[in-house]
Amino acid sequence: MRKEKNGMKFIDFRSDTVTFPTQEMRNAMLNAKVGDDVYGDDPTVLELEKLSAKILGKEAALFVSSGTMGNLLSIWTHTNRGEEIITGWHNHIIVHEQAGLAQICQVMPRTICHDNDFIYPEDIEKSIRPNDIHEPKTTLLEIENALSNGLVVPLDIMEANYKMAKKYKLNVHLDGARIFNAAESLKCDVKDIAQYADSVMFCLSKGLCAPYGSMIVGTREFIEKARRHRKMIGGGTRQAGMMAACGLVALKKMTKRVKEDHANAKYLAKELSKIDGVQIDLNKVQISMVFFKFDKKKINYSTFDKQCSKHSILMNPATDGEYRVVTHYWVDKKDCDLLVKCILASKKVK
Repeated sequence: MRKEKNGMKFIDFRSDTVTFPTQEMRNAMLNAKVGDDVYGDDPTVLELEKLSAKILGKEAALFVSSGTMGNLLSIWTHTNRGEEIITGWHNHIIVHEQAGLAQICQVMPRTICHDNDFIYPEDIEKSIRPNDIHEPKTTLLEIENALSNGLVVPLDIMEANYKMAKKYKLNVHLDGARIFNAAESLKCDVKDIAQYADSVMFCLSKGLCAPYGSMIVGTREFIEKARRHRKMIGGGTRQAGMMAACGLVALKKMTKRVKEDHANAKYLAKELSKIDGVQIDLNKVQISMVFFKFDKKKINYSTFDKQCSKHSILMNPATDGEYRVVTHYWVDKKDCDLLVKCILASKKVK
């Protein structure tokens, strides 16, 4: 499904953040009832926050500009300066959020490293600092689901991690940017995932087509403290209802079709696995992400990039020889077939 931008049509596999808002979202934005969110009287924002809390099974919610802001506010609200948090070495807060936890929250991360980027209960227990005046105090476990590598953490592991954290009186924050993808993969309700965290951040603009925004949910006390922090860093907005209106469409409509993105990702992965020279693990295609590499002796990376350009396909460059493709609302099966065609055209002739 080709999108049009600046008069040019293209297929965008770079991420699920590139989705343009649907026509229904544009109409909702146009007709949104608005107020001043800093005063707390924007009716559409209030509706979005109420619905978000209900869907995730929490007391309250806060509308923020991005997932990065949501994670920052959550960590800041859960911790005090000089404390330490436990997290994964590839988690978004470590790799992609400019060390905000150090610059603003002023806390130190203690990272856990596994090949699959999972965190297990024994990792948590080993990482918790003893009651020693020479060492920082451990106060928070920060986890992700789904993971940025496309894998989904099973509920039994989440439960075990939560119980271990509570054994040592740690709070738990979940970066659930793609929590609806995780729930679809696990065939469960998002509440079943969110129950194993004290706070959850999820994105409206990743795979759900909203042009703006993320939500954080938790207790009323937690959200009110986070709201004060949001204002401090310039996150207070005025007539935010126009953007919140898109979020409502995202929650009510777009979450119901995530399975279509997963189906297209699995279809693409299966077709790629048939190509001699493509290296792919089908077991790792659990959400809308497909990772693959080429055998350099059989497929030319440079030719593939040129083929994508020829057919107006946008792809992120390969990282250490590995490509990531993400399916979403604006990508259909025909687009996946075209990508496969580009790879076949890039095979080296013996």
